[in-house]
Amino acid sequence: MQVAVMGAGAVGCYFGGLLALDGHDVTLIGRPNHVAAIEANGLQLETKTGTQMIPLKAATEPAAIAPPDLVLFCVKSADTEAAGRALQPRLKPDSVILSLQNGVDNAARLQAAIGHPVIASVVYVGTEMAGPGHVKHHGRGELLIGASAQSDAIAAALTAAKIPTTVAPDIDQALWSKLILNCAYNALSAVADLPYGALLAIDGTEQVVRNVIDECIAVARACGVRVPDDVLAKTLALPGAMPSQKSSTAQDLARGKPSEIDFLNGTVARLGAAHGVPTPTNLALTVMVKLIESRRGIGAS
Repeated sequence: MQVAVMGAGAVGCYFGGLLALDGHDVTLIGRPNHVAAIEANGLQLETKTGTQMIPLKAATEPAAIAPPDLVLFCVKSADTEAAGRALQPRLKPDSVILSLQNGVDNAARLQAAIGHPVIASVVYVGTEMAGPGHVKHHGRGELLIGASAQSDAIAAALTAAKIPTTVAPDIDQALWSKLILNCAYNALSAVADLPYGALLAIDGTEQVVRNVIDECIAVARACGVRVPDDVLAKTLALPGAMPSQKSSTAQDLARGKPSEIDFLNGTVARLGAAHGVPTPTNLALTVMVKLIESRRGIGAS
């Protein structure tokens, strides 16, 4: 397949690298420093079992790519519409787009912006960019994708590339479950600048996490989404599964980039206000991250 990765950060580079290793023609679309490193040396993929260099294409703009069979859309939530419009001229009528983004509404926003079907997806992977053209994998690596006419074939191709992929009959439930996971830890990891494993060692942190989860569940129900009964247990288990991983919000702040807090805890706070559901913990975490952004002169998220 011709595969384009729109927004070649840690998630996009990891999945794009695995698809390239499986023989697909992959182009990573990302920032100039990453593109230059990849063009010079290939993509450096570091996992717990070792490091390998993967030769693949890279570009700074979608105008340079061949029309893709599959798009992994991985840009930050605030950039969804603009990146989609830049990609739109390169799409074929049968191009399949997977939105591999945080938040619960990116697929709908992208589809509305470009007038092309978009499959919502949920990513479960711990990755970070360790340097230009260098992605480090910390754990997991599976996908849930929404149901569509193409989903079974895409899931099979991804699974063959060592990206375990399942078609979810109720992707909204899965999106909210992932949002709860992000809301529970992303802001805390960013404010403390600590990996997940260290967070729950501090007295009181688990209660804060539980408060976040309770608020998220109440808002989801107000929006007509029933989250799985095991969401609390699975969320509390994350630090043990990925103890060395810092959140994407922590990584954004460390690099001086705007975070996605408006699309995580901020979304829960906004939807809670709209539905009359109190969300004091999610609102407080949103404000704390925004205060850090303001103090560091980081642009609005």
